[in-house]
Amino acid sequence: METSPLALPFPACPPIAGVELRVARARYKAWDRCDLTFAALAEGTTVAGVTTKSKCPSPEVEWCRAALTLGRARALVVNAGNSNAFTGHRGRAAVEAIAARVAGAIGCQPSDVFVASTGVIGVPLPIDKAEAGIDAALAAAPASWEEAAATIMTTDTFPKAATATAVVDGRTVTLVGIVKGSGMIAPDMATMLGFVFTDAAIEAPLLQAMLSSANEASFSCITVDGDTSTSDTVLAFATGAAGNAPLTSMDDAGADALAAALQQVCTELAQAVVRDGEGASKFVTVEVEGAESDASARRIALSIANSPLVKTAIAGEDANWGRVVMAVGKAGEPAERDRLAIRFGATQVARDGLAVEGYDEAPVAAHLKGREVEIGVDLGLGEGRATVWTCDLTHGYISINADYRS
Repeated sequence: METSPLALPFPACPPIAGVELRVARARYKAWDRCDLTFAALAEGTTVAGVTTKSKCPSPEVEWCRAALTLGRARALVVNAGNSNAFTGHRGRAAVEAIAARVAGAIGCQPSDVFVASTGVIGVPLPIDKAEAGIDAALAAAPASWEEAAATIMTTDTFPKAATATAVVDGRTVTLVGIVKGSGMIAPDMATMLGFVFTDAAIEAPLLQAMLSSANEASFSCITVDGDTSTSDTVLAFATGAAGNAPLTSMDDAGADALAAALQQVCTELAQAVVRDGEGASKFVTVEVEGAESDASARRIALSIANSPLVKTAIAGEDANWGRVVMAVGKAGEPAERDRLAIRFGATQVARDGLAVEGYDEAPVAAHLKGREVEIGVDLGLGEGRATVWTCDLTHGYISINADYRS
């Protein structure tokens, strides 16, 4: 598969004290690559997470939800090529077997082991392959961040990561995140697997609050195709190895800096997913302002970003702003036709409910020929605003998904 034209180079990611990565071949599919990622986490690691809102979640999602209530973690296992979703009691048995295998090997409780899987729905995860993969990972040499990021991929065309630092209690703490996602991407939490690691010391409830907030402005603001996965999971692990006084409240010194760094990492990861949207050729930013509320602005922005007509027009580099009007109108949110304004890039194309008189389409056409496209909408009703990121819809998306199980 060709690398996305929107791909970003893999960043230089430093090691995180208290995190050791390994990868192995469980051979969940007939491919010649690693497909199981294992992360060993230091004792005392705290954890937070957000998961899919799908009513058909995978057993892995249900396992993580239960484990998150305890707030601690010692290991993470990620399987690629098989989502283990919609597999009944056999799927649950596979997750339990994975957690038990790891717990027995490293000396922890099964509830300290987090499990995530991604890939084809409806095929039970083979326990024998999972256990053999875990054994191989435990015996393997430590892996790099790039190897770990590549191992969790499915239809992705490039590995994705982000890193940041913050000063907490006079100490520099580091964050590194990896993510996979390319198709079945819609912001109902997120539609992907994402994992953020930090050496900061922070109690689980505060980490959860920070991650939930970061998610709302990052993973929950991306869409490729409007479809929400059964397996969405974003987890944040904090090993405490940096030695700062454990953060318990946003009033603690450095808490705001850590929250900002986490937001930065999550936003960069979310945007990287969109840049690898299946068949994507353009990265699209949709900015909505002047709505009655931020929530209303977000729903309108998503209506635009999820519209096949808008997305195919962008793919064809067609300045068809009428499709944006359509998407605003169908969103079900407060809007007044004669106050609506629309722009492509820096060029205003419509204002006060009609086309800008004598507007020159040439700069808009030039803007749409680029890899980065921006659509702006002003409803003229209030102070609500939102930004959503998406990509265009091309023949490549159809080709990838028509043959997905092959």
